[in-house]
Amino acid sequence: MPASISGFTFIRNGVDLGFPFEASIRSLLPLVDEFVVAVGKGADATLARVKAIGDPKIRIIETLWNERMSDRGFVYAQQKMIAQYSCTGDWAFYLEGDEVVHEAELDAIRASVERHHNNPAVEALVFDYRHFYGSPDWISISPGWYRRECRLIRNTIRSYAPDGQYWLVTTQHKRGRNPHAALANAYIYHYGWIRRNEEMQKKMDAVSKYWATPAAKIVYSQFDQRALAPFTGTHPEAVKHWLATEAEQTLNIDPNYKPTPKENKYHFMRQIESLTGLDFSRKHFKLVA
Repeated sequence: MPASISGFTFIRNGVDLGFPFEASIRSLLPLVDEFVVAVGKGADATLARVKAIGDPKIRIIETLWNERMSDRGFVYAQQKMIAQYSCTGDWAFYLEGDEVVHEAELDAIRASVERHHNNPAVEALVFDYRHFYGSPDWISISPGWYRRECRLIRNTIRSYAPDGQYWLVTTQHKRGRNPHAALANAYIYHYGWIRRNEEMQKKMDAVSKYWATPAAKIVYSQFDQRALAPFTGTHPEAVKHWLATEAEQTLNIDPNYKPTPKENKYHFMRQIESLTGLDFSRKHFKLVA
């Protein structure tokens, strides 16, 4: 019997903050048996738009966010786990509201799930990432941006999220550890950093309070050109309308921009990676297969 897969996500004020959440949900629907969406009470049409997708696989949970939770993004963990704890599949596939899967890779993802389903040593599947920056034509290659992350996890193990990005697994009531994982042999297409610049700034202003830090000033042109590479592939069909109507269309790096010390550090790390084949990007998993 094929393994069952639940999709899930959380979103609030996704319209106002420029998230391609509809494309994200639509891209995963062909793969999953159900899709749980925790929609936080907000001030825009996010809930209506999720309902308007109209797919019977979608199950909506309306939530209230704890506006006083400012500890390291833990409010995202809360919302993520509300959705995950409502999933009923053997596996749970998490997509953030600005992440999309490519229709050409759905069969490969399914094959990876079936390949590892009967091997309990594999607790999660890891996806490679394409982080778009500034426009649909550029991706980040810096080790400062995570290159791989777990997005599919067994729904039959004890897991929890410290924030929205990753999971920890607990065994025998002990301290959490990174999931033991295998490669999914597919990509996550991350579009958050190509939404309109003003919407990106609005998003940073809105979420900074959940991290108890001031909002960073975001200007796409102020970036290290050395950390970018042209994108030569194809975008998922589900996101093409959003790309044409909601995303920045061109990126013009300021020729007078001077990289920060951190950017220079990452550039040096990238040079060492090119010489040695090492990968210095951060990882929240342990590959076991």
